[in-house]
Amino acid sequence: MRASITERVLNYVILVLFAAQALIPILYVLLLALQSERIGDDSFWHLENFATAWKQGHFSQYMTNSVIIAVLVVSLALVLSLMSGYVLGILRPRGGDILFYIFLLGIMVPSEAIVLPLFFDLRDAGLTDTIWAVALPQTAQSLAFGTFWMRAYFRGVDPAILEAARIDGAGDVRILTSILLPLGRPAIVTQIVLTFMWTWNDFLIPLVMSPSGKMRTAPLGLAFFQGQYTQGSTLLAAGAVLVALPMVVLYLLLQKQFISGMTEGAVKG
Repeated sequence: MRASITERVLNYVILVLFAAQALIPILYVLLLALQSERIGDDSFWHLENFATAWKQGHFSQYMTNSVIIAVLVVSLALVLSLMSGYVLGILRPRGGDILFYIFLLGIMVPSEAIVLPLFFDLRDAGLTDTIWAVALPQTAQSLAFGTFWMRAYFRGVDPAILEAARIDGAGDVRILTSILLPLGRPAIVTQIVLTFMWTWNDFLIPLVMSPSGKMRTAPLGLAFFQGQYTQGSTLLAAGAVLVALPMVVLYLLLQKQFISGMTEGAVKG
């Protein structure tokens, strides 16, 4: 049945309200970042605020750390998730369900519950204040979700495709790389975007695993920038825009396949 005009109007009103609730704070921060930093100056469009925030907040170092950590975590988590998802979703070995539930513990256990014991373990291994102390815990957390996500995708693949590939002599590696990866591009892109977002926004692990601040990331640097370098809100807003910009750009570049992957996952779920 087609929705009535009243129902369609009501749907659009609700969507507009939710969109406004999400966009108004973002627009406010952006407009604040373009205002003059000097008190009493009502002028607008001060793009130099971004350069000032970048320099005063040492965001060049923090953004570099964040990019390196995010790329490392996304790459490791994706490769490992594809392998574990293929095993649990396609091969389905004996005891695979038990192993899958063990992976799910990584989603259910919060970082706050394990960060201190993990810090002492990494300190004893001599890894604190290194990129691995920040990247490895986040890779493990992302792997838990990645295994769940890719297993669901692999289980939704038509078995006839796999049988035809095996009849043609394709092995597991060939099936994974030549057949499943091209078909699963939306699911893979969705995992990449979500993993990058979680890694980029993570605050606790970089704070604890790098006591000296050597591997301080952009969100963590923004928090220190608020108290150490400026008391005004204009430069802080400019710094917030700089920190959020990489995630916005990544989403805009991959939004079509990201939305496709999310909707397909919702339908399968």
